[in-house]
Amino acid sequence: MVKANPSPANIRKAVYERIAQQDDISKAELMAKFTLTGSSLTRLLEELVGEGWISESGLGQSTGGRRPILYQINPAHRYIFGLEISRLYSSLGLFDMKLNALSHTRWTMDETMTPERLIQYVQEQVEVMLEARHVPKEQVLGIGIGAVGPLDRNQGVILNPLYFPADGWSNVPICRLIEEKTGIPAQLDNGANAALAGEHWALRGENIQHMLYVHAGTGLRSAMMSGGQLVYGAVDMEGSIGQMIIQADGPRLHGTGNYGALEAFASVQALEQQVRTQVKMGRNQLKGAENIQPEAIHFGMLTEALHNDELFVHELFSQSAAYMGIGLANLINILHPELIVLGGALINAHGSYYDTAVSVAQKNIYYYPEYQPVFSKGMLQENAVAVGAAVLVLKQLYI
Repeated sequence: MVKANPSPANIRKAVYERIAQQDDISKAELMAKFTLTGSSLTRLLEELVGEGWISESGLGQSTGGRRPILYQINPAHRYIFGLEISRLYSSLGLFDMKLNALSHTRWTMDETMTPERLIQYVQEQVEVMLEARHVPKEQVLGIGIGAVGPLDRNQGVILNPLYFPADGWSNVPICRLIEEKTGIPAQLDNGANAALAGEHWALRGENIQHMLYVHAGTGLRSAMMSGGQLVYGAVDMEGSIGQMIIQADGPRLHGTGNYGALEAFASVQALEQQVRTQVKMGRNQLKGAENIQPEAIHFGMLTEALHNDELFVHELFSQSAAYMGIGLANLINILHPELIVLGGALINAHGSYYDTAVSVAQKNIYYYPEYQPVFSKGMLQENAVAVGAAVLVLKQLYI
């Protein structure tokens, strides 16, 4: 049973969140979750219905008396935008209060996509989406932003992310700029936290309390949830997993970071660098790339070669997946999650990568097989950040 906070606003929010988690819920089911009197709960439900936050959805099954009234949240009472800002692609979604996606767009982050251009594009898309759905801007609760870190979450600033194709992405007060351009309040979190929040929302009926999210793409990102809440450190932790040392005195990626760090073995950039190094040494084993300059070799070429069963590339991906499995096992042995969600371009490059990473991780989990966490590619996958950004706005809802 949840002990209700004496603050009326917190009680309202807690009840509303419970109804959101379980549509078609009865007063009796709510009574079992909260230490409220029947009259207090009835009055609260009447208020939420009267204000439009929830609605009656029908009658439930009788347990001997009258059939109980069922309640659900009103999806059209308010709306939320979820914005993903990533290195390769960014996306924007418009969601109702049940987090159904009403509109969605995705675009490439090329060398022209500066902060100014992205903000202008977001503003244009916000107007298009609202007009298409006939939604007044006043009904929008906010824009949640899940962005590549590091960042200052409290100040709403993207600090100094690496590897953006366009210039200008250092010390960007993204929340302030978005708010000024759109007239809608914005809040910021890193993309890994947003993705984890989204995947947790998608599984809300399963009551999972401890989750780990790992994204392997251009860089490595991770997020952790304990007791159903995101875990935050003293600084933004999104990219810290990439600096996990898995080989003492091992290589560094691009001459930066820790020696022997995971990112030097299991990242898109690590694979690209390994192939480019082979080509520079005159050991080009990548078919069709004989006349290509080393720096022009990119991940798309490697994934194509992987699906064409080129042995050289298959071995590189297999080694990378094994190192990823070791990194995962290290995290799991510390955090002991129930569920690990894996995402990103590297994880999804080929089924064998995911399978190898999971297999290696399982072999190195302490207490295995008595302790067997579940591995998944997630339910939302490439939409996880945008959905999760909207979830983060919903979590801050004041009703």
